[in-house]
Amino acid sequence: QVQVVESGGGLVQPGGSLRLSCAASGSLFNIYTMGWYRQAPGKQRELVADISRGGSTNYADSVKGRFTISKDKNTMYLQMNSLKLEDTAVYYCNVQLVIGPQVWGQGTQVTVSS
Repeated sequence: QVQVVESGGGLVQPGGSLRLSCAASGSLFNIYTMGWYRQAPGKQRELVADISRGGSTNYADSVKGRFTISKDKNTMYLQMNSLKLEDTAVYYCNVQLVIGPQVWGQGTQVTVSS
């Protein structure tokens, strides 16, 4: 079993920055990929970025050059710079396991507003 706890959301002005964290615990050896998804009101949940066990990263076109995903031991981060109004959403930590169903965090709200 793997559990995750997210933190770091909040309210920020356009052009500002936030850093999200996702701390994983449990059977860490079973983690294949970790990632961040987001869901804005009235829209489908979408992949923002993910990072593999080996450190390979993947980004949505809409965040390339602005967001950076990283991990350190059992914690994954999403550094979000140059935030835009359209980045407003609930951000979810996601863990893909080698064996077993994927794991989702509870979500953290990111609001970009002037």
